[in-house]
Amino acid sequence: MVFMTLKEYSSLLFDTLNISDYQDISLNGVQIDAEDREIKRAAFAVDASLSAIQRAVEWNADILVVHHGIFWGQCETITGDHYKRVAEAIKGGLMLYGVHIPLDADEKYGNNAVIADALNLKNRVGFGLWKGKEIGVMGELEEGRTLRDISDILSFDWNRVRIINPKNKETFSSIAVVSGSGSGEIEEAIERKAELLITGEIKHDVYWKAYEAGLSVLAGGHYRTETFGVKALMEMAKSLGIESMFIEEDTGL
Repeated sequence: MVFMTLKEYSSLLFDTLNISDYQDISLNGVQIDAEDREIKRAAFAVDASLSAIQRAVEWNADILVVHHGIFWGQCETITGDHYKRVAEAIKGGLMLYGVHIPLDADEKYGNNAVIADALNLKNRVGFGLWKGKEIGVMGELEEGRTLRDISDILSFDWNRVRIINPKNKETFSSIAVVSGSGSGEIEEAIERKAELLITGEIKHDVYWKAYEAGLSVLAGGHYRTETFGVKALMEMAKSLGIESMFIEEDTGL
């Protein structure tokens, strides 16, 4: 077991995920501070919802690490629902730590890298630019798999997934991955001759571009594709001897 304080752990996350390397609309790092102390319990969630904060406080967590925090690059008044979230965390002595784009992009703990790991993608290269940084992954399966196989491996709900060109191919080998809202990477996927783009959600206005180019797209849900990174961070925390919990709040979107 590694003895570590809250500030040491939050600094470890900052350095491990190279947070300072990314321009992001999210305020990445500590969003709500707490009195420094030995960290014993860490909670993890995709969203910093009021209910997630409450559940973390009830569990006596020292920190809640999320992908979608509560500060997004602009001055916000601490009123209404925003006040409730902040007040609940402060009353519970809970540090809130948000990490957005760096947790999509990280080559070990990032959403896209962990999805690629789950699929055992080979010959990986970067994919999907965000302000000069490649945040996604492109690679190949050793053996082609059906859309249903891929969905099941990633624990997507087959009744919820959205697909463009479901019958384009029986099996797929060349795959690009961009978690969350990856519609903007459809053109790159076409140019780089990916057979399948895996993302979270698809916008209507890109449907025909993908369809007519023969690109298949598997959208497993914005929420679901962004559980991978926070769960990977949770496993890292466990390896440090920190008792950890994932707070599941599937939005279905």
